[in-house]
Amino acid sequence: MTSADNVFIDSLPYYDDDLAQHPNLQALVDAEIARELKAKPPPNPATDPRLPPERPLFKDNPLLADELKRVAAKQPLNALDTTRYKLPPPPTDPASEADWQKAVDNARAQLEHQKTRQLNLSLLQTYGPNAWRVHNYLTEAAVVQYEKALERLQDQVTEVNRSRKNSQTQAGNQLSSLENRWKELISAVLQLELANVAMEGEIEDLRRRDAELGNV
Repeated sequence: MTSADNVFIDSLPYYDDDLAQHPNLQALVDAEIARELKAKPPPNPATDPRLPPERPLFKDNPLLADELKRVAAKQPLNALDTTRYKLPPPPTDPASEADWQKAVDNARAQLEHQKTRQLNLSLLQTYGPNAWRVHNYLTEAAVVQYEKALERLQDQVTEVNRSRKNSQTQAGNQLSSLENRWKELISAVLQLELANVAMEGEIEDLRRRDAELGNV
């Protein structure tokens, strides 16, 4: 049963077996669903009250938010500027003092960059193995916790499905019993109506005979 704002679902999927009893019913149901989907436009996530409100992503991280917008707009990724890692000579020949000063500053920057790389590699060789062992230990512990949480959720889902099946089976049995009782009552009413019709016929016959005897 549907209304303008809400959709009410009235079914017992754990009990109803109409699709199993009538194989052609599935095609009819699919055709009806396809027809309704074509006739009714899809819901608007921004205005449909049945859908949760849209949550902005990365509102506290503008860099990730901008990157998400770039991916959504299908814009190319800005490549890294590799010219700053090169040592080009002065662009003019003969070069001016400013060009040489710029080239020297770039060389000094590259030298500091290489020193930093060497320092990072030295620190990695000294502390990297233990850091990775600690990281792997923490990761494995987190995996164990997530697996336990997943197992608890699966147990809860199984319990919910079991409870739904039991409640729907009980409701289905009650509905079947009431339906059979309704059929019995309808049959009894029809039998009474037939008996009343037959009795009315007999009464008419008796009245006709009584009238005939009165005229003799």
